[in-house]
Amino acid sequence: MPVDAFWTAAGAVLDAVFGILVALFLLGIDRIVTARMQARIGPPLSQPLTDLRKLFIKENVVPANAIPWLFNAAPLIALASAITILLYIPVGGFAPVLAGGGDLILVMYLLTIPALALVAGGFSSGSPYATVGAQREMVTMIAYEFPLAVVIIAIAWKLAASGIPMPFTLASIQANPIWGLVGPLGMIGVLILFFVLLIVTPAELSRIPFDTPEAETELAGGILVEYSGKNLALFTLTQGVKTVVMASLAVALFLPYRLSAMLPAPAVLQPVLDLVFYLFLVVLVAFVSVSLVRVSMTRFRINQVVSVYWIYFSLIGIGGMLLIIADHFLGVV
Repeated sequence: MPVDAFWTAAGAVLDAVFGILVALFLLGIDRIVTARMQARIGPPLSQPLTDLRKLFIKENVVPANAIPWLFNAAPLIALASAITILLYIPVGGFAPVLAGGGDLILVMYLLTIPALALVAGGFSSGSPYATVGAQREMVTMIAYEFPLAVVIIAIAWKLAASGIPMPFTLASIQANPIWGLVGPLGMIGVLILFFVLLIVTPAELSRIPFDTPEAETELAGGILVEYSGKNLALFTLTQGVKTVVMASLAVALFLPYRLSAMLPAPAVLQPVLDLVFYLFLVVLVAFVSVSLVRVSMTRFRINQVVSVYWIYFSLIGIGGMLLIIADHFLGVV
């Protein structure tokens, strides 16, 4: 037992370091790609690291009207919870550090913790701008949770209907890719669900067009308006790690493939190939769901965010799920 605990702790540390490094890489890629699409030169790839280093050496300002312990604890809780989610998601060809029978359900619940920590930090700051931003974050979180649940339930239902044990386990989904379990009609449904998850991602990250909690032109920075120094650096890291988490979740659910299974390679190189292929897929998903969306769209109003998710994307997701169900029963017949 002590040996198992040691390896679990070591894996958690490695996963945390890996998640932070990939987060900085994705933030840098996002800024470069966005600049190129807007015909700008843009910053170097190392700019997010430079920004974080500057924030970590700056003073941590706590507002006079704030609740200091909650104001300072919120960024730590947000980053720790985001890293914890990463421990349940397969990375490359490696199994997750933590796993269980219903880890996909646990991931869905854990995704709310960074947002709740952000809300708590906004309310505890004592700023009216941050309070409005926190209220908007809560509304946004309520809006996108239902489409996300539809995506997860639809995939798990198909695995269960196919006789695969533990359908809410990411390891089962990785071993049995959803594309191999459906027919032509079901593939259309899976594509729809994939699209819905990609649209949920920018709302999870509070990125354009769903960045209403920050909305610099309306709320002067909104929920993070009073944060500075190390606390702001931790929230920035949290957003980067959540980008890794959401992209990795999309890869685990819809693209759980290993390059080593497609290309012949020496055994010693197979983990490297799988890791490089995983990073490529993560960058591709982040580009489509974050960079491309925020360059091509403008911010929604908060009432539009709710209607977009609760009405349009919920119905689209349910339609995709019904196509998978229809495909299953037509295949049985």
